[in-house]
Amino acid sequence: MEQDYSHDLLLLLHDVARLTRVEADRRARDFGMTRAQWALLLRVAWLPGQSQRELADMLEVEPITVARLVDRMVANGLVERRADVADRRIWRLHLCPAAHGLLATIQQQRDALFSFVTAGIPPHMQASMVAALQQMKTNLTQAESPMALTFQESA
Repeated sequence: MEQDYSHDLLLLLHDVARLTRVEADRRARDFGMTRAQWALLLRVAWLPGQSQRELADMLEVEPITVARLVDRMVANGLVERRADVADRRIWRLHLCPAAHGLLATIQQQRDALFSFVTAGIPPHMQASMVAALQQMKTNLTQAESPMALTFQESA
């Protein structure tokens, strides 16, 4: 018997996330940037003074990946590195004035992407989706380990 996966929550989450990334990539490319560069600029704008390691953890990439992104952003005058006052080995990231206009463009594209992705979904359903996804994230981040979940479910 063939299984219908069109209502499988995990597959739908995967597909929607992938398709959203593809659309965000396309929009970033239209402005000569990458989605990763947009994410880095947004994170530095939201939390100025993060270290490159902290940013790598947030973006779920290796520190060398962030270092290369930051190198490009520094070269383009968008981000600057400042030495940490307590530990000169750590670089703290801050936006340069040139980044502010670009952030407005990124926010416009985020708003447009949000409207595109959520078209036809009433605000109350969006709020329910956000609450459900936040709970899923909490469940996953509080789990001891993925293997523990597997063993608990099968017991």
